[in-house]
Amino acid sequence: MKELLLSEFKPRSLLKVPEHLPERARFPVIDAHNHLFGDVPPEEMIGVMDEVGVALFVNVTGNTRLPFDEKGYTIERRDFRVYAERYLAPFPRRFAALTMSDFARWDDFTLFRTPDNPEGRPERWVESCIAHLEEDVDLGARGLKVTKELGLRFLDTDGSMLKIDDQRLFPVWRRAGELGLPVLIHTSDPAAFFLPLDETNEHAPTLLEFISWGYPDAPYGRQELLEQRDRMIAAHPGTQFICAHVANNVEDLAAVSRFLDSHPNAVVDLSARIDELGRQPYTAREFMIRYQDRVLFGTDMPVRPDIYRAYFRFLETRDEYMEYPDYIGRWGHCRWRIYGLGLPDQVLEKIYNKNALRIIPGVEV
Repeated sequence: MKELLLSEFKPRSLLKVPEHLPERARFPVIDAHNHLFGDVPPEEMIGVMDEVGVALFVNVTGNTRLPFDEKGYTIERRDFRVYAERYLAPFPRRFAALTMSDFARWDDFTLFRTPDNPEGRPERWVESCIAHLEEDVDLGARGLKVTKELGLRFLDTDGSMLKIDDQRLFPVWRRAGELGLPVLIHTSDPAAFFLPLDETNEHAPTLLEFISWGYPDAPYGRQELLEQRDRMIAAHPGTQFICAHVANNVEDLAAVSRFLDSHPNAVVDLSARIDELGRQPYTAREFMIRYQDRVLFGTDMPVRPDIYRAYFRFLETRDEYMEYPDYIGRWGHCRWRIYGLGLPDQVLEKIYNKNALRIIPGVEV
């Protein structure tokens, strides 16, 4: 063999180190950040959840459907009632959901312009968004989810990119706070997604497969997006915000610490970021212990025993140089290996369920 493609390089570790593979989580788990990847029957999901100790599955995009295939996932908007009737009503203690309300827009990124608002009047769109949010809350929605399209793809009626802290959207965040609903917001993405795609980009395999995930020419730089989000959160102290994926700045946990210290109405979830946390285990462990009251468990991955057990192993054990679920490996082979945090039981229980019980209204285990 004279050459080897990076995509074909799947080395088998020769390290002889102890392995501890939890069959079930040490405490009941609330998966506070996940999606319904396709229309998986609830009974099938509950079977997996019972096997590994997941008490509650929170679909953060309850009024959408996310079919997943070999090319990745697509997103389809649908009525929140569909999820409510099939999952929430018959299994109220096992499933919960947030709604995207009118932010669930992928047919036309000109956010304010809709069939019933052809002029694109922002105030009319905001009224509609709040009305649909309240309708979904009546059907059982426990919060509002906003994806990274805000700041990266949603356009104003003049074609300019909407800012996350656009004051015309403030009534939405304010109303969520009045209703006692958390706002789960995904802002920006991994740092490498905003860099040129070349041999130095550590996410190159991911970006080569999912080219649309890269934003090297985004109108707002990554740091500016995070600052827009921070200003928006600071302007709404009466609203609880959940910043997805360790506030999407997991490469710089010192910066996330400063963010949490400055924004008492914000928490983070760790979904889809154990790859980054696990390669900095000393720093990550200190972070988790220091902010044990402000971290929620989530996976953002299909409901499978091996995926959940990989997360439990990462949080509960001090195993070394282990695999983690990865998109490129289709939840299997990963880009690098990670190290377990071995968190204390008090911290584990808060991350697994207590924090979500406090932040997400009406859920129980």
